[in-house]
Amino acid sequence: MDAYLQRKRVFLLLVSWIWVPLAVIGGTGNNTTNATAPLSSFSRPKVVNVGALFTANSVIGRSAEPALVAAINDVNSDSSILRGTKLNLIFQDTNCSGFVGTVDALQLMEKEVIAAIGPQSSGIAHVISHVMNELQVPLLSFATDPTLSSLQYSYFLRTVPNDHFQMYAIADVVDYFGWKEVIAIFVDDDNGRNGISVLGDALAKKRAKLTYKAAFSPGASSSEIDDLLVSVNLMEARVFVVHVNPDTGLSIFSKAKNLGMMVGGYVWITTDWLPSFLDSSDSVNPETMDLIQGVVALRHHTADSDQKKKFASRWKNLKNVEASSFNSYALYAYDTIWLLARALDLYFKDGGKVTFSDDHRLRDTNGSALHLSSMQVFDQGQKLFQTLIGMNFTGLSGQIQFDSEKNLGHPAYDVLNIGGTGSRTVGYWSNYSGLSVVTPEILYSKPPNTSTSTQHLYNVIWPGEMVTQPRGWVFPHNGKPLRIAVPYRVTFKEFVHKDKGPSGVKGYCIDVFEAAIDLLPYAVPHVYILYGDGKRNPSFKNLVNDVVANLLEMSRLLQTVQGLWTSHNLTWNLDSS
Repeated sequence: MDAYLQRKRVFLLLVSWIWVPLAVIGGTGNNTTNATAPLSSFSRPKVVNVGALFTANSVIGRSAEPALVAAINDVNSDSSILRGTKLNLIFQDTNCSGFVGTVDALQLMEKEVIAAIGPQSSGIAHVISHVMNELQVPLLSFATDPTLSSLQYSYFLRTVPNDHFQMYAIADVVDYFGWKEVIAIFVDDDNGRNGISVLGDALAKKRAKLTYKAAFSPGASSSEIDDLLVSVNLMEARVFVVHVNPDTGLSIFSKAKNLGMMVGGYVWITTDWLPSFLDSSDSVNPETMDLIQGVVALRHHTADSDQKKKFASRWKNLKNVEASSFNSYALYAYDTIWLLARALDLYFKDGGKVTFSDDHRLRDTNGSALHLSSMQVFDQGQKLFQTLIGMNFTGLSGQIQFDSEKNLGHPAYDVLNIGGTGSRTVGYWSNYSGLSVVTPEILYSKPPNTSTSTQHLYNVIWPGEMVTQPRGWVFPHNGKPLRIAVPYRVTFKEFVHKDKGPSGVKGYCIDVFEAAIDLLPYAVPHVYILYGDGKRNPSFKNLVNDVVANLLEMSRLLQTVQGLWTSHNLTWNLDSS
């Protein structure tokens, strides 16, 4: 509750002493100016201002910004929509800072924007959603934190998939391979914590669990990440889910590689941050690809279409493009502008007007200004918001339609396996049909079926170029092994005999025992102890007696300890110990 109140008051504490110039992009072209467009009093103004909040120099920002500008130009040049009205995009760089992002949002509110797009940061989105609620301005957000809810923030609308679904997709992948214990590695921020919390719930429904939450601070040093990985490597679970920022996530795998954690027996699953990085890179050097061989990753699924192909062919010629390729956030950015444009068109047709009024709550009880009085309430913001959530059209990313909880409908992900110089698709996940090797678009035309028998993925090549599925756990490093007596025989050596291998013994009986151990759903560390001198067959009667004698010795030791406890007026139930 304290954190909630603190966020709600943040915009009242930030005053005008740190205003930063705004970049204004759009109008009738791509020119940049420092003056915002004036608003008309007519029902269809000549220009309306749209705000955008992104970190420009980031994996998401470098794909989103050119797409936003391209969409603005396409809308403004299309005479069939917003007849006579142009969109003016005001782009603000949040610089990956919660403080700067919040100040940026307040600045945008001075410019009489009718909607704001972004931010990509869930932390910033939590704070500025209070501002948008107060001023009744729709926030078309790219923040994926599952706790960002339209129930709490009545002007919040997410135009990318909610991470809630991504975490359930990961839980289905874990369940598909039969693993029961998972370690989560994540950034300790709003997006990381809340996403992993949902993952824990999703795994519990599959009778699996998060055995450890390995969190590190957003600004963690190299040594801190190193220490974190060393600690999780001492645990039994070998299934790691990595939910981090796409701009810094590769450092995890660099450290893991150095620690010998990218070899056979390990399982690494990442959220969409890794494909977002790979898809938006001109080329990934071999050293980087070597770090992530065998990783399984989720990527937002966007249906193939002629629209998408045409956009891809235009990409290199768009303004502000820094790379020859883009990730899924470019498609969502483009669709978000068109969502707003189509909603505005209906809004104007229904008599909606762009007018603003003063908010008396931005002044203190004595009537003196708090330097925030230039921010005004969008009078019909609720009407525009209701129009937005009722939209239904096909964009570059697929069908744009919102469900009852204001999430994009039909969330789906590609399941990728990183290998060689790129990745291959081993299947798909959708909340409609679960895991499948058939694209979600085909399955949408059939009755939903998420039964276990219908869940399928293509074969995965795991770390260490292993084709055999890892069991997902190892013997604990600090556990006391089970000591197993093995007769050191002279005859019938095909059943059991001494060997120079790691276990020290070999034979048919050993193979059967090891196969049984492998079938257990938990670790059983064990060592073989040779019994006899190898010159003659040992007596099985003596072997059994010595085992019993060893157990009796342990029992006497326990009784001695119990006597010591009793002498000090302590109680200990030997049977239950």
